[in-house]
Amino acid sequence: MPGVFISFEGPDGSGKTTLIKGLKARLDQDLKQAPIFSREPGGDRIAEEIRDIILSPANTELDARSEALLYAASRAQHLTKKIRPALAAGNMVLCDRYVDSSIAYQGYGRKLGGQAVKLINAFAIDGLLPDLTLYCDISAEEGIARIEAGRTDEINRLDQESIAFHRRVVQGYQDLLKENPDRIVPIDASQPAEAMQAAAYELIRQRFPQFFS
Repeated sequence: MPGVFISFEGPDGSGKTTLIKGLKARLDQDLKQAPIFSREPGGDRIAEEIRDIILSPANTELDARSEALLYAASRAQHLTKKIRPALAAGNMVLCDRYVDSSIAYQGYGRKLGGQAVKLINAFAIDGLLPDLTLYCDISAEEGIARIEAGRTDEINRLDQESIAFHRRVVQGYQDLLKENPDRIVPIDASQPAEAMQAAAYELIRQRFPQFFS
């Protein structure tokens, strides 16, 4: 059975990482074969080292183009060493962020242009797009409010950008939703975490029933 690739996207503060953590125990139990979980940037030793450079709050002088290229480099390494081998082995792979993040954050947030970032990443991903992308849909304002209220997971350099930056990111995601209605499915991120997890679980089960016991 061929593997399947599912990515999770959303603006900062959307609850995306919490959603993935909540899904893990249930999918570990209900799938015929335990899924592979990963994240971007990162997922591989070298890719994680690149992540540290990109997200360090100390690196405020990082150039926008350099940032986009580092994300693409991390992604290429991640794909080669972890994602493609897992898919070839027939695994379900769930990844916290993928190429849509680069388009939204660097293309729109950094104003490099969505098409320019797509071209950079076309070389990195070599045609590999997710079979399904679950988008945690929330406004920039609500997401940042959650972060400022004391989110306990990783606070990074991008979290500290202006609200105008985060609004552009959300607009980028909304455009991607319109361009990819079959691949990208929104989940209301304003609802409680348990409801988000239930919605995501059912979407995965309906789309890929062959992986479930």
